[in-house]
Amino acid sequence: MQVYKFGGASIATPDRVRALLPIFKEAPQPVITVVSALGKTTNALEQIVTTACKGEKDAAIELAHKLEQAHLEYAKELLNDKYYAEAQKALSVYFTELHWAIDDASAAKYDYSYDQIVCIGELLSTLILSYYLHEQGFSHEWVDVRDVLRTDDTFRDARVNMEYSEKQANDVIGKILASGKSVLTQGFIGSTADNASTTLGREGSDYTAALMAAMLHADAVTIWKDVEGLLNADPRLFRETVKIEAISYHEVIEMAYYGAQVIHPKTIKPLQNNNIPLYVKCFLDRSLKGTVIQNEVRDASYPPIIVWKQDQVLVQATTKDFSFITEDNLSDIYEIFHKLNIKINLIQNAAISFVACVDRREDKVEKLIDELEVNYKVLRNEGVSLLTIRHYSPEVTFDLTKNKTVLLEQKTRHTVQVVVM
Repeated sequence: MQVYKFGGASIATPDRVRALLPIFKEAPQPVITVVSALGKTTNALEQIVTTACKGEKDAAIELAHKLEQAHLEYAKELLNDKYYAEAQKALSVYFTELHWAIDDASAAKYDYSYDQIVCIGELLSTLILSYYLHEQGFSHEWVDVRDVLRTDDTFRDARVNMEYSEKQANDVIGKILASGKSVLTQGFIGSTADNASTTLGREGSDYTAALMAAMLHADAVTIWKDVEGLLNADPRLFRETVKIEAISYHEVIEMAYYGAQVIHPKTIKPLQNNNIPLYVKCFLDRSLKGTVIQNEVRDASYPPIIVWKQDQVLVQATTKDFSFITEDNLSDIYEIFHKLNIKINLIQNAAISFVACVDRREDKVEKLIDELEVNYKVLRNEGVSLLTIRHYSPEVTFDLTKNKTVLLEQKTRHTVQVVVM
């Protein structure tokens, strides 16, 4: 059994959906398919959340009507009259749920309101896709994943109750698969024991696919994207990139840690723990081989893997009395970063100073400076970038840093990190 995951780009238009049909029909049956919201729908729903939480309910409802109309027009273009009529009726249930969530939204419970509204996107997209697949004769059942994934009430970044969710996955989805039918469901969302909708945070749809694979003992997971596979650098920033044919889970986690927009570590964990390979393939050309991510890659020879994090701030805290930075100082400084929930992208300390490179979040950086200035003299460099190269060579490092001012550099056997202006 396989798990497929499709993101918003793969279903952005009705023509894109039609082009996916061969992928469904050629998949080893049965298959679990996890799908995101239509492209840009989440952004539109986030605008509705913001508007509703400001108390502008009429404006939020107007935005909701526009979103609903866009989905109906999408469905009408994709489906024949019979299936459009059925889809329209099914969608109306979730349009009503959206209106209830808007009416209940408030700034005092913003994160809760966010999840009740934003979760609608995945439900609408998968319903439309489900009716299209039925129209095309693809045997499957649509499942509301909120009936399967039980989470806590950490809204916008909910934690999954694995024991309960695994039981539900086997009771609900396992029975459908056993009957020979495939399953279509949503990524990114779940629900609490009180049936409040939740979202799973960054890369939540990939995470959902990984959880389904682990809980139901899938043979593999395939994430279908609009690129030919996993690349060694962001093609939006670098002209020449190299596709990686095979890569280990360990290497991907390293890439993600340094800021690469690849596969989130929380997605990797259930797959790595259960020795389930993950494929990254191109939905635009399914004949391409793609990339496989797995526990072991024999004779791996990776190209330089490049991560470029822009809009960084380099913060230096120096003791006011020229005393050494000791373990006590470090403990206090780390506690400040932890309290403010600021991730350190690069760290270095010397005799009397501590240096950290962090994402430029103005609200958080200002609070960080205020806290550090109680006991330290603080300097900062704005507008810097953090370059990380795994499997670097002197030539590649030189080429990427030439004509730039290097503020800080760290090297290990496999990785070099450079803060540049």
